[in-house]
Amino acid sequence: MSGIRDEAAPVQEGAALRADCGSCFGLCCVALPFSASADFAVGKPAGQPCGNLRTDFRCGIHDRLAERGFAGCTVYDCFGAGQKVSQVTFGGRSWRETPGSARQMFDVFPVMRQLHELLRYLTEALSLPAARPLNTELRRLLDETEALTRRDAAALLDVDVPAFRGRTGELLARTSELVRAEAKPGRRKNHRGADLAGARLGGADLRGADLRGACLIAADLTRADLRLADLLGADLRDADLGGADLTGGIFITQPQLHQAKGDATTRLPRTLARPAHWSRV
Repeated sequence: MSGIRDEAAPVQEGAALRADCGSCFGLCCVALPFSASADFAVGKPAGQPCGNLRTDFRCGIHDRLAERGFAGCTVYDCFGAGQKVSQVTFGGRSWRETPGSARQMFDVFPVMRQLHELLRYLTEALSLPAARPLNTELRRLLDETEALTRRDAAALLDVDVPAFRGRTGELLARTSELVRAEAKPGRRKNHRGADLAGARLGGADLRGADLRGACLIAADLTRADLRLADLLGADLRDADLGGADLTGGIFITQPQLHQAKGDATTRLPRTLARPAHWSRV
């Protein structure tokens, strides 16, 4: 049984797990804090609208974010949490229309964002043929997570997110073991949580490796074999994936790719898009 997804069964994220900024009240631009840095031209505290947020909740510099010093915005993904909070939890009433609910809405958003991230990973896990022995548990936990996202605001704020992430992480780790078992035992390197910043891994055999939570900032991964590798939570900022093969890699997200560098020869899981800023060479 191949660990690579069935061609007939891609990850069915759907609109619910993709950010729809047109249906959101600019929550990531208000609820979240950021500090002046290489990623943000200025800083702001949580709960204060970004100076670029327009009255219609659109970004005034959306097509010029990187050049205006807001590269951090270009790699952020709420996995659909923004529209869920805006349209479901608060029934389409914005924080500007009902300022009395603003603080609660801003507090709920990061909780929802974490739950939607877990939904994204669980949805992917259910698409993996090698994980079929866990499908009942995965489906049960996915349904439980979805039910949590539909609670009212007060109930959402009572969710023990760290404990829930822990439960989900354990099940996803078991999923990972089943998928990565496709690689030969001697090749399944364990770099979980490793500090590999700047590491020279060009051409490395990392097939089936556990790179969950690894720091790969500015690492050289050119031509690396990352097939069937688990990259959940790996920090790929400025990592060079030129010519690397990520076919069948699991728990990789679009924001991770946007933070990395790559080119036309980088092989990606078919559910992910090649970032526009990657080299065409």
